[in-house]
Amino acid sequence: MAEGRREQPPHPLLSLPPASKRPCLRPAPRGPGPGPGHGSGLPSSRYRSPESLLDCAAKAVAEKWAFERVEERFERIPEPVQRRIVYWSFPRNEKEICMYSSFQSVGTGDGLPFRRGIRLLETGCVENVLQVGFHLSGTVTEPATSSEPEVTHKVAISFDRCKITSVTCGCGNRDIFYCAHVVALSLYRIRKPEQVKLRLPISETLFQMNRDQLQKLVQYLITAHHTEVLPTAQKLADEILSSNSEINQVHGAPDPTAGASIDDDNCWHLDEDQVREQVKQFLSQGGYYGSGKQLNSMFAKVREMLRMRDSNGARMLTLITEQFMADPRLSLWRQQGTGMTDKCRQLWDELGALWVCVVLNPHCKSEEKSGWLKQLKKWGDLDVCPLEDGNYDSLSRPRRSVFSRAVEACDLHWQDSHLQRIISSDHYMSPSYQREGESLLFNPQGLPLWLDHVPTACARVDALRSHGYSREALRLAVAIINTLRLQQQRQMDIYKHQKKELLQRGVTSTTNLEGWVGHPLDPIGCLFTTLTETVNFLPRRPHSDPRPPVYHHVPVWGSPDGGESYLTLALEVALMGMGQQRIMPEGLYAQDKVCRNEEQIVAKLQELELDELLVQTLRKQAIQLLEAGPFSGLGEVIHRESVPMHTFAKYLFSALLPHDADLAYKVALRAMRLPVLESSGGSGDVGHPHHGISIVPSRYPRWFTLGHLESQQCELASTMLTAAKGDMLRLRTVLEAIQKNIHSSSLIFKLAQDAFKIATPADNPPDITLLNVALELGLQVMRMTLSTLNWRRREMVRWLVTCATEVGLRALVSILQSWYTLFTPTEATSIVAATVMSHNTILRLSLDYPQREELASCARTLALQCAMKDPQNCALSALTLCEKDHIAFETAYQIVIDAASTGMTYSQLFTIARYMEHRGYPLRSFKLASLAMTHLNLAYNQDTHSAINDVLWACALSHSLGKNELAAIIPLVVKSVHCATVLSDILRRCTMTAPGLAGIPGRRNSGKLMSTDKAPLRQLLDATISAYINTTHSRLTHISPRHYGEFIEFLSKARETFLLALDGHIQFAQFIDNLKQIYKGKKKLMMLVRERFG
Repeated sequence: MAEGRREQPPHPLLSLPPASKRPCLRPAPRGPGPGPGHGSGLPSSRYRSPESLLDCAAKAVAEKWAFERVEERFERIPEPVQRRIVYWSFPRNEKEICMYSSFQSVGTGDGLPFRRGIRLLETGCVENVLQVGFHLSGTVTEPATSSEPEVTHKVAISFDRCKITSVTCGCGNRDIFYCAHVVALSLYRIRKPEQVKLRLPISETLFQMNRDQLQKLVQYLITAHHTEVLPTAQKLADEILSSNSEINQVHGAPDPTAGASIDDDNCWHLDEDQVREQVKQFLSQGGYYGSGKQLNSMFAKVREMLRMRDSNGARMLTLITEQFMADPRLSLWRQQGTGMTDKCRQLWDELGALWVCVVLNPHCKSEEKSGWLKQLKKWGDLDVCPLEDGNYDSLSRPRRSVFSRAVEACDLHWQDSHLQRIISSDHYMSPSYQREGESLLFNPQGLPLWLDHVPTACARVDALRSHGYSREALRLAVAIINTLRLQQQRQMDIYKHQKKELLQRGVTSTTNLEGWVGHPLDPIGCLFTTLTETVNFLPRRPHSDPRPPVYHHVPVWGSPDGGESYLTLALEVALMGMGQQRIMPEGLYAQDKVCRNEEQIVAKLQELELDELLVQTLRKQAIQLLEAGPFSGLGEVIHRESVPMHTFAKYLFSALLPHDADLAYKVALRAMRLPVLESSGGSGDVGHPHHGISIVPSRYPRWFTLGHLESQQCELASTMLTAAKGDMLRLRTVLEAIQKNIHSSSLIFKLAQDAFKIATPADNPPDITLLNVALELGLQVMRMTLSTLNWRRREMVRWLVTCATEVGLRALVSILQSWYTLFTPTEATSIVAATVMSHNTILRLSLDYPQREELASCARTLALQCAMKDPQNCALSALTLCEKDHIAFETAYQIVIDAASTGMTYSQLFTIARYMEHRGYPLRSFKLASLAMTHLNLAYNQDTHSAINDVLWACALSHSLGKNELAAIIPLVVKSVHCATVLSDILRRCTMTAPGLAGIPGRRNSGKLMSTDKAPLRQLLDATISAYINTTHSRLTHISPRHYGEFIEFLSKARETFLLALDGHIQFAQFIDNLKQIYKGKKKLMMLVRERFG
């Protein structure tokens, strides 16, 4: 591997050194020869001549050695050599300047400091550039704008060993990154070195001056800046003149332009305070206002630094982690027992993954790793440190924090000779004579294997890639995939010997407890990204670029058939990982991460344009997954708690369908199962109204994501239904799979609706086969929800009738004949039969007379059956449906009469009685009204009861029929109604007109008004007077003064009723006297009574 850059020691030694002020004891003697001039630099001619040996050596020394070490090592350093070392010590790569001047390493935003710096440089805003030793200075002018005048900023940059170690700008920029003015000056030095005045460190120049020249220099300097430096100059002069001062105890004097000392850290300038402040600010915003995006950008910046092998990567990550651990919300969440948001949780995951990359740096020093390990353990031991699985703290395993993986990674090393050979050469193979028999290091083709815990092995790949060793990462990734292939083949061989036994049992205990998809280290995503980065020939683009990557096939060296590429390997490993059978992890967050990671991998797979090579890989791996038994999630037998394959199978189905339809359906149908429900939920409806959390009976822990998994199962089924349109055999197979495996009525209803929509396009005739499938699914929904509560039940019933109507007459007849297995009696009569018999349905089906009669006969039969089963709710609907058939109507009427004495309420009977009157059956209406009266009981104080109108109507009906009917109902009224005002109202209405005005054929009416002193009104009058007396006493028991006026009005109405009797005035007078005697204590009230009634 290429040698890594010198790394920064870990926290707490994070403070940046100030501009170098190391003591310069003496300048190096000047060597012979003229040496390069002030502006010496790269030749500006189009064709460059080869670099001189001096430049080659100076470049190497300038990058690796502190200048103090050069001075100590060599007694004499010729001036030309010094000049070239100083010249080559400035950074040479614009990418490094870009990295420290914006979050985005790639981008075109004009607001980025790097872009603004380029614009300032290109418009000639950089002037007065001077390099004195290891110090660069200049002025950068910001052009005037409509709102701001032109401003010139002084910029100073210190550098050492090709790194900028400190920056100062007059703009006062306070940010993590360099301002546009620093960028402009830096790029000026990189792009136009020949235009920069170059001087040796100032101590060199001072050494060449005599006493008079030095005095003149100091005095001119003080004169030029007397307000700023005069106090300091006087203080230094006093100390130098004092023999005992500290300054005289030090040999030599500091020189800020002489470069760094040997002990100084060699790292790029990073404003630690600003890093802390910005992270703290982003965290305080709680994920709002794009703060999560900003924090992810900071993580991306850490990865970029690691890739450039910049020690500030670990340093910046330490600063970020400190602020994350100091987040006050951590203790709050812990106290309240609430979980952090998903976005916040994902940020912590990325933090943990980055630390794994940092500690696995192949070239980090042991003391650095020890420091990181100590700090990681310290963070992980804190109570507020988030756990790896979110808030879920499993009792079955030890506590694991988000840093546990990084702590474990500290024990890994890179000294294994086999590993070193794998990552150092594409041509590492076993000798041909050693390829017989089993080997732990090589496969039968001689290609190297790396037998390690798969997520750990992939973490090594990610670390290599993250630290800029992309070629080495690729080699190790290939070795890991060759290992997975060999393991897959061996697992298939094992399964072949156990297949008969496992198939008999129908279930297996063999599965992977730690799945690769959703794993904290994301092994499959890591391998896929490592392989595809190699074959993505487009330049790196910002994340906002919507265009998909463009991949090409690059052959893998040493592949057995020669037709293997890194792209086919990427597809293969993604399929192997997604198809791995694995147990659903415990806890909401871990389960959610499985689903989210699965969707992320599928999204990456969908970016691949499938050519012949990729389709071949897809088919091969799909077949192996189907045949791999319990080691595959698509095997014939799986564990009860195995993670479902619905999302993965949906991708496989869509990808395989154009190339191998049989295989596509085989995969998708195999994946439809959801054994956790089949083994515990039974055959009933396990529909979940809330798809966030679903509880599986008799199961611990819960499958928090069950609702999401069921919806994915539904999507897979819908995809198959859509693809199978027009193919009767495939549709039937898919239908059977749905009926067997989907246990949620809501989801089956959704599938039915989807199938109906696909089967009935607006511009084409319907697909009758798919329509029948929709109907079958609808019927299953009806059966599942018949005995359970479902708020969408009415919608489901109406939809089923619509679907059956589209299928045709036979479907409607079928649901009418088998209604008791599908609908409640109320649904069957009020929705199903009513809709089927509507005029719109007849027109829609274009039925002839025999067909209409057949449909009507079925509807009438249904109506009578429902009326028998539930007369309370169905009798009226049954009568309505049977109106046009005399026998059926009579039967329905008799059912009502039979049920009236037992199961029906007065309101139901009154409603049917009114219906009978409306249809022209007054005597039947009277009979039903009489039956209703027997069920009614109206108390003295219920003068606003809902049945009052029905009672008045019944009495009016009886009065209109004649004296006999009125005489028959009055005893029922007297028995059921005890409210005085209602009785007086009935009495008044009966005395206003003569009875028998309905004109029943065959009856003679006298046309005379009825008297209240004769039957039947005498009984009603007595009951009314008695009700007034009883009501009066009841009201006086608990009467308040504010109700006195209302009570007097009540007595006035009572007097009107009393006066209807022959001796009514006497009765009323006696009644009033009794009140005065009994309630004489209520003096005010009795006074009001005397005033009104004497």
